[in-house]
Amino acid sequence: MTESQRSYCMSRNKGKGTSIETALSKALWHRGIRFRKNSSAIYGRPDISIRKYRIAIFCDGDFWHGYDWENRRQSIRTHREYWILKIERNIAKDEEVNHILTAMGWHVIRLWEHEIRKDLDDSVDMIIRAIEEAKASGR
Repeated sequence: MTESQRSYCMSRNKGKGTSIETALSKALWHRGIRFRKNSSAIYGRPDISIRKYRIAIFCDGDFWHGYDWENRRQSIRTHREYWILKIERNIAKDEEVNHILTAMGWHVIRLWEHEIRKDLDDSVDMIIRAIEEAKASGR
């Protein structure tokens, strides 16, 4: 790929409405779970939020959020300084969002892209278990 082709491809990456987010939200909706998408009223703007039970769900892309970062960072070949700094900032921001939401009484669920793609039903079941726990605890 030339540099301009790569730039064009990277510019097509979306921040919301991604394929994994869409797949998860459709599966939740079909299971009767009602939610909000990308709510700006909640810190960190979770991809999916269930306010009634104070559950914030983030669908994290493997590359953008640093899945297996210690190994993956070695495979970055071009613009290493830029990408390493960017992804490490994303990781730090994710930790900060988790900490703040947890302090505010929210249950944070972070699902990796490969987890959603590999076993969507398992991801949905995890969210349903969190809802059941919230119901049991009176949240």
